[in-house]
Amino acid sequence: MMNSTLGQSDCVGVPASHASKPLRTPKTILVVGLGMVGIAFIEKILNLDEAKHYRVVTCGEETHLAYNRVALTEYFQHRSVEKLYLNQVEWYARQDPEHFVFYTGEQVTSMNTAAHFVKTSKGRLINYDYCVLATGSESTLPPYIPPERVAQTKGVFVYRNISDLDRILSYSEENHVRGGRAVVVGGGLLGLEAAKAVFDLETIGKVTIVNRQAYPLSRQLDDEGGEIVLRCIEAMGVEVLTKTSVTSLVTTPEGVLTGLVLSNDDQLDAEMVVYAIGISPRDDLARKAGLKCGVRGGITVDDYLRTSTPDIYAIGECASWRENTFGLIGPGVEMADILAFNLTQVQTDVGGFKPRQMNMPDLSTKLKLMGVDVASFGDYFLDKRVPRGTATRSRKVEDAQADKLSRAGSTQDGKPAWEIKIDDSNASTTPASNKQQHILKSGGVSLQKVSSITTTSEDNSKRRGSGSNEPIECLTYRDPFSFVYKKYIFTADGKHLLGGMMVGDTSDYVKLISLVKKKKAIDVPPSQFIVGVGKKGEDDGADLDDDTQVCSCHNVTKGAIVACVKEGISDMEDLKCKTKVGTGCGGCMPLVTNLFKSEMKKAGHAVSNNLCTHFTMSRQELFTVIKLRKLRAFPEVMQSAGAKPDSVGCELCRPAVASILSSMYNELVVAPSHHSNQDTNDRCLANIQRDGTFSVVPRVAGGEITPDKLIVLGQVAKKYKLYTKITGGQRIDLFGAQKQDLPDIWEELVNAGFESGHAYGKALRTVKSCVGTTWCRYGVGDSVGMAIRLEERYKGIRSPHKLKGGVSGCTRECAEAQSKDFGLIATDKGWNIFLAGNGGTNPRHATLFAKDVPPSKVIRILDRFLMYYIRTADKLMRTARWVEQFEGGIERLQKILLDDELGICDELEAEMATLVGTYHDEWSVVVKDPARRRQFRQFVNTDERQQQVEIIKEREQQRPADWPKQFPPAKFHSSAIGTPKSEWKWRKLATVQDLELSDTTSSAAVKYGDSQLAIFHVPKKGFFATQQMCPHKRAFVLDHGIVGDDKQGDIYVSCPLHKRNFRLSDGTCLNDMQYSIISFDIRQEGDDLQLLLPEPEELDAVIGTSKWMIKQATAEVLSRGGGQGIEIAADHLDGPPAATTGAGCNGDSCGDSTLDW
Repeated sequence: MMNSTLGQSDCVGVPASHASKPLRTPKTILVVGLGMVGIAFIEKILNLDEAKHYRVVTCGEETHLAYNRVALTEYFQHRSVEKLYLNQVEWYARQDPEHFVFYTGEQVTSMNTAAHFVKTSKGRLINYDYCVLATGSESTLPPYIPPERVAQTKGVFVYRNISDLDRILSYSEENHVRGGRAVVVGGGLLGLEAAKAVFDLETIGKVTIVNRQAYPLSRQLDDEGGEIVLRCIEAMGVEVLTKTSVTSLVTTPEGVLTGLVLSNDDQLDAEMVVYAIGISPRDDLARKAGLKCGVRGGITVDDYLRTSTPDIYAIGECASWRENTFGLIGPGVEMADILAFNLTQVQTDVGGFKPRQMNMPDLSTKLKLMGVDVASFGDYFLDKRVPRGTATRSRKVEDAQADKLSRAGSTQDGKPAWEIKIDDSNASTTPASNKQQHILKSGGVSLQKVSSITTTSEDNSKRRGSGSNEPIECLTYRDPFSFVYKKYIFTADGKHLLGGMMVGDTSDYVKLISLVKKKKAIDVPPSQFIVGVGKKGEDDGADLDDDTQVCSCHNVTKGAIVACVKEGISDMEDLKCKTKVGTGCGGCMPLVTNLFKSEMKKAGHAVSNNLCTHFTMSRQELFTVIKLRKLRAFPEVMQSAGAKPDSVGCELCRPAVASILSSMYNELVVAPSHHSNQDTNDRCLANIQRDGTFSVVPRVAGGEITPDKLIVLGQVAKKYKLYTKITGGQRIDLFGAQKQDLPDIWEELVNAGFESGHAYGKALRTVKSCVGTTWCRYGVGDSVGMAIRLEERYKGIRSPHKLKGGVSGCTRECAEAQSKDFGLIATDKGWNIFLAGNGGTNPRHATLFAKDVPPSKVIRILDRFLMYYIRTADKLMRTARWVEQFEGGIERLQKILLDDELGICDELEAEMATLVGTYHDEWSVVVKDPARRRQFRQFVNTDERQQQVEIIKEREQQRPADWPKQFPPAKFHSSAIGTPKSEWKWRKLATVQDLELSDTTSSAAVKYGDSQLAIFHVPKKGFFATQQMCPHKRAFVLDHGIVGDDKQGDIYVSCPLHKRNFRLSDGTCLNDMQYSIISFDIRQEGDDLQLLLPEPEELDAVIGTSKWMIKQATAEVLSRGGGQGIEIAADHLDGPPAATTGAGCNGDSCGDSTLDW
């Protein structure tokens, strides 16, 4: 029998000796299951067990590390389980093996509870002191299809884990499935996730959902909310069959699925069926071991999560607490929290603490299903359990003017803008005097649609709220045109929110759920929860209490984020690492980001908009200074506007100034006066890849290309052995080009009529198009022609960040124009212009800026928008973020750019016309200029080539060997070289002309034996030399890095891959102390540049290319070992290899270890 209470002396199995002295031998906690709840418990126990009382061992039956099962649908998009990992491989490698051991691909098959050990599928015996069962759940199958038939039938699947998804993906590629129908059985949370996944498969022609209920999500929504979701799903082109079920399968004699039989005896043709009708706790291991299990399944646990057997606990979906099992991540993480606390915090060296008990968890959910935001919170079905007794009042409101609903009035034609009416369907004796009609003024605005708000009040004797005798009232809002539905349940006096549900707009979810949990009285009219108060801008969480939960997946509160900022965390990634916020479903990140920014400002380290320490002004202010003073080169800008006129600059300001100068004068970026200010991509007119090679992306305007040009691309790729891939922007990317081959490759492409695609620049990338009226029977506008015209106009224009466009020939929107920085969609009256959308890690749907614009006026509007963005945006700011932060938002931009409220539209158009007129194809200039071609030599002292990374073959193409998941840190010192420096000799390796000296910095690489060295020139500072390899990723790229100086005047080079900054005088890494490089003495003798060096073989033994080249075998060893026992590590390095922990800028340099592309 389990104890129902727990005293201080009971301690959930924790020995009392813990309070007095640490254990010499840690107790072993075995965690059975490495899923989301299992890893949550492991993280928490490792974090809380500061006294090291425990050693944690875990077994996961899947071959993968713990991954985010909530985001399974995303796997269909990227097919990379690593992107779903809750902790990357580096996290596991960093753990102390004395206190954490994990096994993957190994299932616990039996338990000996008396002897305290388990046996695994690989025959391993693991002893434990405490065992935590986190075995999760499995998909439920209907009675007519037992597991044996599933195994025998081809085309039947469940949707639960990565293996299930891999099987679905593989089967969907079979010829008889392509273009066919996939049926998803089940319309709940899991069913809609599965439906979205198969809907996105290109091989599936049609998707049908079979749902027993009248509408989807019947456990989260009422009928009106479910109907809205149903409409959304059907609008996507997905068929939904309701009030029916599947009774049997139809198969061929070979066992291949061909259809389903429904409950009405109709047969539904299907090539694939995915069952998502529910889950069952996985309690088979516990049952076999004799643990008590619930009647409806699940391992029975008490309030302290103890099972019926001593020293064994159960958490997550496999646990049955008070005959309840929970299929959501939130309750599982809460269980992990409770158990980890009780095992570590009940008795400590600083005193005891009352054990935590399990309470009814919050079952609120907020998810995005089939593209629809859905949320339910509190007691959201409270109104269904209590009979209705009094009147129902309906209010119709114009949602386009919802923020003005508090003012009464009428429309111009005198008709009611909204009304309150009595519904006598539930009360036959309503007094006539209660009938009312009110008028709301619409504000003189032409309204597009009308939606309804319904307020329901119930008789006190027939309504009960939250277990009391209080009557309740419901406030509902339904907008079928925008697919929005809200229902909020209040106490009768409107002072307390009890629960609710939301469809389409869930922006207030965090605030509302906090009010429900804390039973906090509200001090505003309930109507404001629907119509709002006209608040503009983003929510920064200022009105939230510190104990408000902002991340339900990992139970992170606002106060935890505030505390992290006060402790000095100043980076979002560090915040995620510290708190786990945003690493579950990710739905909390918009609020978390705004909250973090707000707290940073309050803490005083806010968010300066200065460009960097070299320029105490924003990019917008510097743009104005450069324009007014007509400055044309970086040294001029530094002299005129810099904090220190003689500063070199840094990797932040130099590219920003280079971009500003290009957006004004559009001079050749590889000219000597501009070349060294560019990031590596612009410097080499190509995107640098992780192996030090480059990609070649010719412009294919509008995605239109001739067969002859396609043949040329194929010939070039074959000749230079380039990896070839179609991009998402409708063009062809050629990877793996050697730096020294770029001019020759581009010469062939230029001769074939190609131009640079500027994939390397903060410039216009592509304008994507559908075929429009050129071919499509639905086409309304010439999308191809318009896309080509826009791409030809804006090509080559530098901007604060990359630009992408899209043009769709009709409202079917095949070009995805609403996800671009600027997009056009054809209507029968002209073009609708959408602005400030983007994809990426923080996607934003573009905003409708102007409707039905005549084709002749489209370019004028876009000219104004782009030029104003170039003028006023911050560095590296996409148009989406610019509009979000622009004071007044899109409405203010409309007044400026459409109504010309500032009187600058003519000026903006003229500036764009001038800029467009300066266009030149950069590669056409380079291939015709011998001096510029010389800039692309790999080494300036030899024509020899040096391979940087091992090349492997995959899917009939060449690619570089994988980077290891983890590189051990490495510090290089000249003392590692066998010959004393006093015996080194001066050796000529370059000439002054090789570096093409100017009034800005320059650099070049040289080869010495098997070693690669980088030489730098800094005006007024002289020459510097270092090794060419950055030890962070073993990349031979330092000569491509930007040279800068810090506040102390120290000169450094910033690695172009991940921005590690190495001081040129001694090789110290200024922003990550785990790394250092070797610097060398250099002198100028006439035109010769001489380096003080040992014999080649002595230097090769320490920094030779062959020694440090990344190879596939190296990657596998490093990834398995987390940096331990790496054979390529030199004996001369500081200390043994160890897993990196990462380090940010220490304030001594302007470095930023993050990428900006």
